[in-house]
Amino acid sequence: MKAFCRDCFWQGEEAVGRCPACGSPRIVAHPELAGLSIAHMDCDAFYASVEKRDRPELRDVAVIVGGGKRGVVTTCCYIARIKGVRSAMPMFKALKLCPEAVVIKPDFTKYREASRIILGLAGELTPLIQNLSLDEAWMDLSGTQRLHGTPPAITLARLQARIEAQTGLTVSIGLAANKFLAKVASDLDKPRGFSVIGSEAQAFLAPKPVRILPGVGPAMVTNLEKAGLNTVGDLARADIKDLAERFGAYGLRLHDLAHGRDSRGVNPNEERKGISAETTFFEDLSALSDLEDVLAELSEKVGRQARTSGLAGRVVTLKLRTTDFRIITRRRTIPLPTQTARTLFAVGRELLAKEATGKPYRLIGIGLADLVEAEAVESDFFGGEERRALAGEKTLDAIRARFGANAVTSGRIFRAKASKRDE
Repeated sequence: MKAFCRDCFWQGEEAVGRCPACGSPRIVAHPELAGLSIAHMDCDAFYASVEKRDRPELRDVAVIVGGGKRGVVTTCCYIARIKGVRSAMPMFKALKLCPEAVVIKPDFTKYREASRIILGLAGELTPLIQNLSLDEAWMDLSGTQRLHGTPPAITLARLQARIEAQTGLTVSIGLAANKFLAKVASDLDKPRGFSVIGSEAQAFLAPKPVRILPGVGPAMVTNLEKAGLNTVGDLARADIKDLAERFGAYGLRLHDLAHGRDSRGVNPNEERKGISAETTFFEDLSALSDLEDVLAELSEKVGRQARTSGLAGRVVTLKLRTTDFRIITRRRTIPLPTQTARTLFAVGRELLAKEATGKPYRLIGIGLADLVEAEAVESDFFGGEERRALAGEKTLDAIRARFGANAVTSGRIFRAKASKRDE
């Protein structure tokens, strides 16, 4: 099989413009179609689609799901996206771009139930499902052809149709040889898409900007561009030793991704790892104020990474290393997940104050654990200060993305760096 119809599931050995069985133009064709089995399933504008399903009068209307005029956009439908509205955008800006939009407060009870049904249907096809969030998951259908009587591509297309028929919601599918390529593919033809990436992966990726690679946020984009690495093709052609020297183990990971390689398996039991940053001092520090200066900078770094990754954490962790190399770790669970440097620093500072009693330390670190998708955090539940902090830090992210990582910083960090220069 090298082609199939997404409407009647006809299978053929040649790509055609229209299905010879039903006349549909919804043909998927790829020479390696029958041999690929790793998929990424992504619900289309999930929260907004659930709202439109439940309120048919909104079908042709721009819908924004978010926390009211003082909050931010959680997600929006494709009509609103055409007007320039995007997730995490301040609501006032979104409504300037799309004043006719209907704004709906998130209802995560509904979204979780819809997710449960969709993932339940997927789970009938394979036990190898790795959830990323309520609305997306990786699937491994290796070895399922004998069970279902069809290649994985047809099984996935039938799943798409079944989800739409039973839930009134649509999903897009990416099919490839590994997780990274499958996720890239699922974004190529939304909504209701079905895209395939095979052995042409490296050539396909080569002209893409480096930000398409997982984990490459604004700060890493800046660092890569400074090294003359603007496209994925630049990374693929780069000397692997040079990448390792510049970026450590992550440089090796980027080199693999640039060649379309990803050895990770679909692991249903894999939990999201925490986000953290740490630094070892040239000279041991013991004064609380000095340790706080470093902690503030690390908190900003972790906060930026969390926002770039679309994640928030329920647990703040503080790490200290004594002069005799003993590790001290302190954790605190906070009422609601956060992705702001403000909250990270405030909690970390309280934990640090109990340990910084004059004892010298050679390392300090701060991190977030127990991670969740940031979109799953209802912005109206946050107090005003946390909401304002998040909006302000996202504004700083945008400035850094445009003008560089060092374009703007907090007053405390600026003063600390200035003091070091004066010493």
